[in-house]
Amino acid sequence: MRFFLGLRSLILTLFRKILFLWVRTDVSGNSVEALGVDPEKPVCYVLQYSSLSSRLVLEQEVLRAGLPGAESSLPVKNGPNHSFFFLYRRIGGLFRRRQTPVPTSEFRALVRHGLEHSEQDVQIVPVSLFWGRSPDKEKSLVKLLLSDTWSVAGRLQKFLIIMVHGRSTYVQFNQPLSLKQVIDEYRHSEERANRKLARILRTHFRRVRQAVLGPDLSHRRTLVGGLVRTQAVKEAIRETARKDDIPPEKVRAKAYKYADEIAASMSIVTIRFLEVVLSWLWNRIYNGIAINNIRVAKEEAQDNAVVYVPCHRSHIDYLLLSYVLYKNGLMPPHIAAGINLNMPIVGPILRRGGAFFMRRSFRDNPLYATVFNEYMHVMFSRGYSVEYFVEGGRSRTGRMLQPRPGMLSMTVRSFLRDHRKPIVFVPVYIGYEKVMEGRSYLGELRGKKKQKESVFAIAKTVRKLSNSFGQVAVNFGEAIPLAEVLNEVEPSWREEAYDSEYRPKWLNQAVSELSNRVASSINASVAVNPIGMTATVLLGTDRLAMDEGQLIRLMDQYADLLKAFPYADTITLPEGSGKDWVEYCENMGLITRQPQKLGDIIALEGSNAILMTYYRNNIQHLFALPSLIASLFENKNSLRRDKIEFLASVAYPYLKSELFLKYDAEEIDGVINQWIDVLLAKGLLFEEEDDRISRPEEGTDAMLRLRVLSRFIIQTLERYHIAIGILRKYGSGKITAGELEEQSTLLAERMSILFGLNAPEFFDKTLFRNFIANMQHNGVITTDDDGLLCYTDGLDEVAEDARLVLSVEKRQAIQQVTMLGA
Repeated sequence: MRFFLGLRSLILTLFRKILFLWVRTDVSGNSVEALGVDPEKPVCYVLQYSSLSSRLVLEQEVLRAGLPGAESSLPVKNGPNHSFFFLYRRIGGLFRRRQTPVPTSEFRALVRHGLEHSEQDVQIVPVSLFWGRSPDKEKSLVKLLLSDTWSVAGRLQKFLIIMVHGRSTYVQFNQPLSLKQVIDEYRHSEERANRKLARILRTHFRRVRQAVLGPDLSHRRTLVGGLVRTQAVKEAIRETARKDDIPPEKVRAKAYKYADEIAASMSIVTIRFLEVVLSWLWNRIYNGIAINNIRVAKEEAQDNAVVYVPCHRSHIDYLLLSYVLYKNGLMPPHIAAGINLNMPIVGPILRRGGAFFMRRSFRDNPLYATVFNEYMHVMFSRGYSVEYFVEGGRSRTGRMLQPRPGMLSMTVRSFLRDHRKPIVFVPVYIGYEKVMEGRSYLGELRGKKKQKESVFAIAKTVRKLSNSFGQVAVNFGEAIPLAEVLNEVEPSWREEAYDSEYRPKWLNQAVSELSNRVASSINASVAVNPIGMTATVLLGTDRLAMDEGQLIRLMDQYADLLKAFPYADTITLPEGSGKDWVEYCENMGLITRQPQKLGDIIALEGSNAILMTYYRNNIQHLFALPSLIASLFENKNSLRRDKIEFLASVAYPYLKSELFLKYDAEEIDGVINQWIDVLLAKGLLFEEEDDRISRPEEGTDAMLRLRVLSRFIIQTLERYHIAIGILRKYGSGKITAGELEEQSTLLAERMSILFGLNAPEFFDKTLFRNFIANMQHNGVITTDDDGLLCYTDGLDEVAEDARLVLSVEKRQAIQQVTMLGA
């Protein structure tokens, strides 16, 4: 018997080595840490369908990773150290029709063993294997034959699949199941225990396949034609024909053209081509891609239609997220791309990579709007994953932009029409240490016209590929189920009937709540990097320069602040210390060193001084509250704790809206007090008698730390004071919101020149617009029938409190223009 077992083992080993002369694998989750297995308990690995090739791949990866094995007492043994079994075996042969798969004898034996040995638990690790990952496209019979899809391949088909796709085999190890927990309730019924474990494993494999392969894709021509035949589009065609006096046939042709212009044409060949090209590209321009919290995407993709909502900092975002998802075993999403990217050569490649194109505005084109809405509804109702940028365009300042409601509203309305498939939003923060478009952003912020996308512009970008752009981080935030948001806004939303045109009264509120939650969740997943930390501290100095030793100490101390009161679990901090970060920034060419006998000076010079505001703004929200508290001591030696709490809570709603902070109004008082305690513990503030808090003495290292900390947010507060000052200059009922916005922008630009402020967002008109809108929302100002802004004496009190944070020079500059007395 031993001879035959040894011979069998030798033959299998030989087959495995032959197979891996051709096969190349990409493996996920194949470590003890990733699996979370208990080393004290035996482990069994399970594949869904019986297959010699799958068994050989599994055996190779288990041995290669050195994963734990099973005890000799288990009925399922494969070799001396490991055990694995198949859930189902197939009935039928090469020339006979295959019947419904049935559970294998090894599976039944393991269940029987668990029932007979109740004291022993077995960890069952499901392993999913994909010979290439292709969506089911009906365009080519050959591709259908040679794609690993939802159907079970026969022996001949499997052989051909391995020959064609074996070099892109994907293996995914998943979290173990406890055999004891699964079958405990069926100790007296082996058959019911078998059915329960089989059902759990079957459901698991189906969910993983859904996440990896995505839903079955329809033929694109069929999809486009189906859009034109939907009831909503038919009605839009009739209405357009009647309104514009055009024959319905011509309008129908136009609708078909719109659908064809919009629809993606995802191709696995293109995706694999892009994978190869992008792997080369990332290795050439980046020092690595750090991926964090990817488990969220993997878990949510199994049962939901996932909407990935990343921040938008670069055109690279499109490619990077799809690449990361594909490399981690998930189907790339369909991506909403601007029609400006549908240019020759590039457009067809993006479309085959999953991009669908949308016009910048279609408010005046109801036919196009209807076709696009129906396309989005098809995406969501069929369970496709989708990606779009809630900010609309790329952020030129490094801050999260105000979300635009368009795509979010379409998503909500689609879900209301058909909510059988849950929709979950997965926020994604993409953080660059050096954004590729940085220099062009500087030009645009200085008033240069935005460069139009073209093939020639892309060709110019290729010249930058010899540069190093540091590391890039892709952080996944906590998922946001759409149903939960709707339950909070309108608990009875499921009781209404919805069609393609119906917009409930509470829709805007739901979209607003969703957009704020998405934006704050993206910011709660920020990746702090050495560039951001260095920029934050140096931009807080008077001359954008600092002694190297002092700079290193300050960065270490501010990093300790973030660790003392973490903003969110999904935040990631840089490795190393301040010394490492200074060296890294110097190597990246973003800071300059001026040698000096008493100690080298690190400085920001030229355009880098403005460029670094971009990276400072990436992480500004993390320091917003401690910096706000520190700024209150700019002109005051001490304040009562309750006064600090009051002033900070008054300013907080405006900071929350502008920086998308995550804390609700109900919890902010407690958070402010926690930050006061942290600043006390770190020696930046001191506790006096009568519940007073004081700042350190002038000239001390602690006072320097407090003052630099206050400057992280003080320009934002100064901008608020500018708007309030101009409003008070004109008086109540004398100026419109648009005029106030314009006057505030002009004064901010003047102060930027006078005081050498290197932050382009200081005179960003949209930020003033948002602040004015928030004052209206909070009831600080109102609008009369003529559109003029009115306020009460309460605004004067706010203005007086705001003076605490302004230097004498800046107060005088504002007063000179606004003609307000001291």
